[in-house]
Amino acid sequence: MKVYVAGHRGMVGGAILRQLQARDGIEIIARSHADLDLTDQAAVRTFMQAERPDVVILAAARVGGILANNNYPADFIYDNLMIEANVIHQAFAAGVTRLLQLGSSCIYPRAVPQPMREDALLTGVLEPTNEPYAIAKITGIKLCESYNRQHGVDYRSVMPTNLYGPGDNFHPENSHVLPALIRRFHEAARDELGEVVIWGTGTPRREFLHVDDMAAASLFVMDLPKEVYDANTDPMLSHINVGTGTDISILELAQQVAEITGFEGRITTDPDKPDGTPRKLMDVSRLKAMGWEATISLDEGLRSTYTWFLDNQTDLRC
Repeated sequence: MKVYVAGHRGMVGGAILRQLQARDGIEIIARSHADLDLTDQAAVRTFMQAERPDVVILAAARVGGILANNNYPADFIYDNLMIEANVIHQAFAAGVTRLLQLGSSCIYPRAVPQPMREDALLTGVLEPTNEPYAIAKITGIKLCESYNRQHGVDYRSVMPTNLYGPGDNFHPENSHVLPALIRRFHEAARDELGEVVIWGTGTPRREFLHVDDMAAASLFVMDLPKEVYDANTDPMLSHINVGTGTDISILELAQQVAEITGFEGRITTDPDKPDGTPRKLMDVSRLKAMGWEATISLDEGLRSTYTWFLDNQTDLRC
């Protein structure tokens, strides 16, 4: 079986790649951004026609935290729309009948009831700080649903909660909250600082899923027999939430990261910075009913991620 992993150098794509490599009978196809620009329609068409994969896993995306989403909204909506449209359509044109697209929990409205169920999609206003990215991810879901309805293919979507783990982006400005906290507290402990200031009030609650769990969930959903997947979804509501079903406040997370990194100073909040959505907790009952749930605890995942960070500092984006 030929499996094309789009975004294999990213955190999620890399984890999926590692798990696929442990399987027998899989021929993995991968291209770096330098070799294949997924926003280039002609290049993606040529690639798909030449390789003709049996399965496509779309883990490629332009991603970033609140600051990056605020500063580069045009880049986030354009790049992600182009990646999804090109990969999904050109996969179809090349005869690919099985595709798995990875989205994001930001697709749900800002004021949605918690935990967030799959049927909350498009029921309210999105969080303004990442609306362009969210619209692109919603479009990816609807592309898959539309190709399924019109052409009878089997294109599936999984919506992960906040991810972290080996291969994450630890950039001080453009990273997500958890890797940003790991780097900030590590540097504060190293430099023996007396205080670390975290963005916002510290009260928003977030759910965190280790990337190895996400990779396992993705392959689990990809492997589900079509009759099982169809029985648990709907042609107009085909995406599946992936998460742990538990959350933690940003302040509590900061305190846990401080303990793991050895920081002993004060933790101060900055309410002048944006909080983002007050709470984002996934309802994962649909996936659990299918037979999968997360196995890596937050404490275990944080400790292993910090170890990876320490081992790879010289290779990280700075």
